[in-house]
Amino acid sequence: MSTYLLVSFARFFPVFVRLFLISSLLFCYFGLISTASAEGIQVKSAELELVEENSYQINAEFEINLSAKLEEAITKGVPVSFVVEFGVIKPRWYWLDEELVKAQQVLKLSYNALTRQYQLSAGPLHKNFSSLAEAKSELGKIHEWAVFDRALIKKRNSTDYVAVLRMRLDVSQLPKPLQVNALASKDWNLDSEWYRWPLTP
Repeated sequence: MSTYLLVSFARFFPVFVRLFLISSLLFCYFGLISTASAEGIQVKSAELELVEENSYQINAEFEINLSAKLEEAITKGVPVSFVVEFGVIKPRWYWLDEELVKAQQVLKLSYNALTRQYQLSAGPLHKNFSSLAEAKSELGKIHEWAVFDRALIKKRNSTDYVAVLRMRLDVSQLPKPLQVNALASKDWNLDSEWYRWPLTP
């Protein structure tokens, strides 16, 4: 009887090994996916608002999760710049999409070791925060950004438009010694990709 059980186990042993290997690979695969999705930039919401029947403003929210290396660099005093890009395109089936509007906004995040505060700058304007989490939360919020005049698309007598938006880390603005490493490292590759939604004038 024991011999029979031994033979039966030996016969099905490769099956158990294959199942174990497959389950282990799946566990690792989904673990990597969850880790990757934990870092990066995601567009949570975006909408255009017509102000006084003349111009469009955009309100948007991004979810920003920085890698550990990037957070460490910021805390050590390395300033980083994020670019928010907006556009309006007219899709064309016979050729490349026509770009009608193109606008961008640069946001700079830095840390001051003397004051122990994080600073978020947009041109000459800036705000200070006591923690990186607060600074990231504010970085991810775009309020009443005037992006284009309504007349620009209204005069074209069409309703087939698409608004596009994204945020990315501008590696070219990093200190020179870091730029080479940043281009080759996924820790510095932050890009929300384009978020698209239909626009009716």
